[in-house]
Amino acid sequence: MKTFAHRGYSGAYPENTMIAYKKAVEECKCDGIELDVHLSKDDELVLIHDELVDRTTNSTGYIKDKTIDEIKEINANYIFDNMDKVHRIPTLDEYFEYIQDKEIITNIEIKTNLIYYKDIEEKVINKIKRYNLSDRIILSSFNHSSVILAKQIDKDIKCGFLVESVGIKNCGYYTNKLEMDAYHPDIKTLTKAVVDECKDFNLQVNTWTVNTMKDLLNCINWEVDGIISNYPNIVKKVLMEK
Repeated sequence: MKTFAHRGYSGAYPENTMIAYKKAVEECKCDGIELDVHLSKDDELVLIHDELVDRTTNSTGYIKDKTIDEIKEINANYIFDNMDKVHRIPTLDEYFEYIQDKEIITNIEIKTNLIYYKDIEEKVINKIKRYNLSDRIILSSFNHSSVILAKQIDKDIKCGFLVESVGIKNCGYYTNKLEMDAYHPDIKTLTKAVVDECKDFNLQVNTWTVNTMKDLLNCINWEVDGIISNYPNIVKKVLMEK
């Protein structure tokens, strides 16, 4: 059972920043990191959750409307406790440069469910190949067309369907039929029956966002494959005790 740090160690550090990724690896000893990728105005792959920078930074506006130079002027630590410190929005290159010599699985969410970034799937896969990380990556998206396309671009890249709300009926059959490797449901919709159905089709089940002890114990009892949490330190501790 793998522990994934949701947007890095986001329970204690600014989400989707290099410090959050580094603390997930070095402090929490995570198995993996979950992060989100968008495209800037000048086609740089940048790591931030929202399409807008408003919620997590001291700036406003869409990532798609900003150049990488403009993005690098933004403080992504703005709403966190220690606002005197500056943490920048990282690029996928920066993250890969840090992670490439570490045995860490990276779950990259391709953020195309609200805004479609032209050719983002191919751009992400090209970066993965450049850093020789194909065997340590899972691509996921709420826009299932994006991960289907990614699988067509490179059949060896692991891909999974992100799902929220009520989930998907016949999720194992659906996910397997479309040649995915994993199913990534919201913990609110997850049941043992869903896990069992996915296992029948040899699919990984990586669930998000597991931030309560009740949900964590359910994940352990149901034998999910990956637990995505804002508090990976606690998840790791409980798993080791079990």
